Amino acid sequence: DADVVLLGECIAEEDIIPVGIGVAEHPLQNLNCFVVKCGKENLIIDTGFNRPECEQAIMEGLKELDVDINTAVLYLTHLHSDHVGLAATIMPKDAKIYMSKVDYDYLMTSVTGTHWEDTDEVFLHHGFPADKLIELHTKNPARAFQVARPFDAITLNDGDKFTVGDCEFTCIYVPGHTPGNTCLYYEKKKLMFLGDHVLFDITPNITAWFGVKDSLNNYINSLKKIREFKMDTALPAHRNTKGMNVYDRIDQLLEHHKARLADTEKVVKMIPNSTAYEIAAYMKWQMRGKNWEEFPISQRWFAVGETIAHLDYLEAKGIVKCDIDSEGVHRYTLI
Repeated sequence: DADVVLLGECIAEEDIIPVGIGVAEHPLQNLNCFVVKCGKENLIIDTGFNRPECEQAIMEGLKELDVDINTAVLYLTHLHSDHVGLAATIMPKDAKIYMSKVDYDYLMTSVTGTHWEDTDEVFLHHGFPADKLIELHTKNPARAFQVARPFDAITLNDGDKFTVGDCEFTCIYVPGHTPGNTCLYYEKKKLMFLGDHVLFDITPNITAWFGVKDSLNNYINSLKKIREFKMDTALPAHRNTKGMNVYDRIDQLLEHHKARLADTEKVVKMIPNSTAYEIAAYMKWQMRGKNWEEFPISQRWFAVGETIAHLDYLEAKGIVKCDIDSEGVHRYTLI
């Protein structure tokens, strides 16, 4: 397997340039928005949160690269607000915006429909306190800094190709992190824009989604799927590669979730008939020096979502059972 090109070294490749967008007060620290110069046309990959400082960063970066936003093409790897937040703000109404069909449909329900209400209902049924969910309406960055309004997109399915200038790209469905998460493959250069599917010094959040039965199983299968591609260069959407081989990192992520599943099973055995919120409090999280009650509320929400995803996987494998009480609250016990 080829070694992965470091993110910083990518700047030397004149037609692929990362534009760093700070993600203030967020564990991810930054978003790597990539610009691909395709002859006379330009492709932008992801945008940053719908926040003034993110808009300023991307617009200044594009200006420095002499990229005209009015003629550029935008590709959105997935629906999270740190990736799509500025899509409706910076792009003209008639812009070409590509996005997976699954995530586009989810995103539009979060802007105009009942996505967030449906998600709150899921978390309530898993023991998340109602008052804390209300607090999250303004403190969860995914909700607070989401895209400003609906926008039109050219929706793609797995394997669909599109061209920008003299470059051809392929949309690769890798569901798990989101229901319609994607990577973007530039086959000519054996280059994979990973989005959030594979990150190198942090682990992608795999959470429960309304309408998805087993997010973690989807993610595990998607890791195995992306490993089959020839990747000379693999570029993550956050931070950098730490000089690591992408295939080695995929193996690490698979091992991480084996360990997390074992931890989940251990906690369920220790506190049977418990909710995901209660189970999450005993899980091993990388929040140094903090106990569960000291977790920022948005991080507690992500932790509970990930716990639900691991419980869904264990339930599908027949390792735990879920009983629903008269109030609709889900409680888990080992079989």
